[in-house]
Amino acid sequence: MSTSVLDAVVDSFVEDLTEALITATAELNNMNPQDLRAAVTVEAFNLTTAMIDADERHTTDELENLIQAFGHRLPDTQLLMATPETLRGSDLVVGRRQWLESDSELFGILADADARKGTELAQQYYNRSLDIAHVVASLDVVTSTAELAAISALRSKLLAGMSPSLRTTAGPASEAPTSQQGSSAKPVGNTEEATEVAAAPDPPPRPLEELLAELDQLVGLDEVKARVHLVADFLCVQGLRAGRNLPTMETSNHLVFTGNPGTGKTTVARLLAQIYRTLGVVARGQLVETDRSGLVAGFVGQTAPLVRAKFDEASEGMLFIDEAYTLVRGGENDFGREAIDQIVKLMEDRRDSVVLVVAGYPEEMQEFLAANPGLRSRFPTTIEFPDYSTEELMQIIDSLGQKQRYELTAEARLCFAAQLDSLPREKGFGNARVARNMFEAAVNRHASRVVKLEQPTERDLIALIPADVGAPDLSGPNLSEPDSSEPTLTKREQDSP
Repeated sequence: MSTSVLDAVVDSFVEDLTEALITATAELNNMNPQDLRAAVTVEAFNLTTAMIDADERHTTDELENLIQAFGHRLPDTQLLMATPETLRGSDLVVGRRQWLESDSELFGILADADARKGTELAQQYYNRSLDIAHVVASLDVVTSTAELAAISALRSKLLAGMSPSLRTTAGPASEAPTSQQGSSAKPVGNTEEATEVAAAPDPPPRPLEELLAELDQLVGLDEVKARVHLVADFLCVQGLRAGRNLPTMETSNHLVFTGNPGTGKTTVARLLAQIYRTLGVVARGQLVETDRSGLVAGFVGQTAPLVRAKFDEASEGMLFIDEAYTLVRGGENDFGREAIDQIVKLMEDRRDSVVLVVAGYPEEMQEFLAANPGLRSRFPTTIEFPDYSTEELMQIIDSLGQKQRYELTAEARLCFAAQLDSLPREKGFGNARVARNMFEAAVNRHASRVVKLEQPTERDLIALIPADVGAPDLSGPNLSEPDSSEPTLTKREQDSP
């Protein structure tokens, strides 16, 4: 039997977290280091078996690795003499996934020590536990959705229990598979442009957890975030398998985004491009945005070069085609379908250097995918972006106000919400764009009102009242006094695509 690929990460878990636990409990008397090591080893076993049971498959590869990793560490469980056949169906693995739903006492001790001492012990638990989770998921040729969901849930739970200062620093980029990060960007255009690019190297890849944390801070989009987490974890697991010369799944990284305007499609694509870079899918991770006007020419022979130029610009990054369905529309002399044919060819020729994302309304994107027999099979994943609720749009307005130092009175908030509620949520609804436009209109009305005041106070300069929103102000507030209804702003500004 070959050496267990799980054994190495379990060893790191036990060594690093035993030391962390000793540090966390240093002020306590009668703490035996061997007892702490035993507790950490049991923790590693619980995590490993919970991940193995996440999809209830209990494959031979998983069970063989479990035996090799823990047989010599937990002799009381009789793992050393066990076989996959004797383990499968036993209570050592069956039903163990429930452990992921409970809070870890060991993690809690480390997090409490961080809060008291300013240490980063919980981050070590976070890093080492995700190492185990990813390796377990990498043991099967086909990583199940249940395993990826378990990793995502584990990540979210641990981040929630960590100090806020550590939530965007956990998981250094150097630990992610980065097989292509060392490759240089391919120069495009003339020699002067290539020299210019070479003189300005790309910044280093951002840590995966930092990117996912930024994604999670976006307003709404819960299902979108979950899908992106699954994509990221799948790529991470595949990178681990490739690094150990294990078989990997041949899969396409191209994506279809569907939804109304202003639902965050471009913002998510920008983060996803950087995630692909961090995970070694592409070397640069830049996002190149285009639409029909950047791909279709008006004369014979000019469309294919335009499409190639966009793929060149997006080399080792992501190409984002907005309103891609417009490529299938036009008269007899339209060259949109020529652009589609060229796109299909380049998707194949450059599948290892360019990730393509096409976006548009749901029904129209089905028309686009049907335009060429090779299109649909090259886009295995569709992510749907729902419309924002009124509450979510108000969060976006709040974030705009926070950035620009404007505050809504309680009455103004009610007016904004009422206007948003009155808008029909139908095809073409602008979502974040509508919220931004409404906010900017209110700021303009505010300026017209305040400029007429002889001696405006600071409160006058920052407070938006119903009249600024476009409604009569019937409350007559004293704007010189602080507004006790000031909203709490917890969401970052959402870029509107």
